[in-house]
Amino acid sequence: MINFLPMIVSRSQTSNIMNFFVPIIAIILTLVTGSVIFLLLGFDPFYALYTFFISPISSSYGVSELLVKATPLALIAIGLAFCFKNNIYNIGAEGQLTMGAIFGGGIGILFHDTSAFWLLPVMIFAGALGGALWGLIPALLKTKFNTNEILTSLMLVYVALFILDFLVVGPWKDPNGFSFPKSRAFSESGRMPLLFEGLRVHFGLIITLFLIFISWFVFSKTMFGFQLKVSGFSPKAARYAGFNQTTLIFLAFGICGAFAGIAGLSEVSGPIGLLYRDISPNYGFTAIIVAFLGRLHPVGIIFASLIIALTYLGAEDAQLFLQIPSAVGFIFQGLVLFYLLGAELLINYKLTFKKTL
Repeated sequence: MINFLPMIVSRSQTSNIMNFFVPIIAIILTLVTGSVIFLLLGFDPFYALYTFFISPISSSYGVSELLVKATPLALIAIGLAFCFKNNIYNIGAEGQLTMGAIFGGGIGILFHDTSAFWLLPVMIFAGALGGALWGLIPALLKTKFNTNEILTSLMLVYVALFILDFLVVGPWKDPNGFSFPKSRAFSESGRMPLLFEGLRVHFGLIITLFLIFISWFVFSKTMFGFQLKVSGFSPKAARYAGFNQTTLIFLAFGICGAFAGIAGLSEVSGPIGLLYRDISPNYGFTAIIVAFLGRLHPVGIIFASLIIALTYLGAEDAQLFLQIPSAVGFIFQGLVLFYLLGAELLINYKLTFKKTL
């Protein structure tokens, strides 16, 4: 009896055009699936999608909120691109964000009664340092003990969150905060300046755009960027060319951690203005989707961050007007990632059937 065994084999040649359209395909399929989900829930899919994706940015305040949420996503995602281009999977950006907020926010708490101009720059530097140091831990474990960076970076997220929790309910708790788990507020000189009066978008956006431009220059114009690409595509070729993989791992993790740390500091010194338990709605994890949706390219990451940030705002409007849980935003984020990976798989591999006896 002859059987046909299904097998997934690599395509001999992939289409560059289809690679470019992968994010677009993923977004379209996400919208179609979202429409079906809303229909099954008993909602008009067109009204539901309008409420989710159009209504939140129908005003200048909505656009401002979109930029506020896209800022940390884009900054963390461009940092993750340094790791992912080198085929290193740093899953712990959320912990690096948290440590950046702790280091930078600690400076703000220490000098809460200071109005000096140097306070904010020092906080930004401390935030970058905290994130970088936290990112270098899995780099050290990988290079010295060959541990899996996915597990170590992920586990360090929860260590960082426990440290933050300890600080805001213990030594850094606001003495005038009625026992709420939060720190005292930063001084005005420790806050990110607002870019527009009456809106929450702040100077962190400028920092993010500047670092994205620097990253584009590094990726496309420097030997370090070339080494990251070569090492990611072919580690054997990188070793043959004499590239130091250990150095690349430390630099990638350090840069990624620093960017995530700055994002964390921007959050606590921008919209929040103090430290408390829930400083991030999982920006560090969501930025992984942003990085891949943007194809690890700086321009693509900018657009991807806006799209994913819209799911946060849409979830809030859906909860308000459609009376459904705000967790629906995570469903859309998961759908984007699912279809993105699925389209990527089908472009690079094909399904064949092998005859067996």
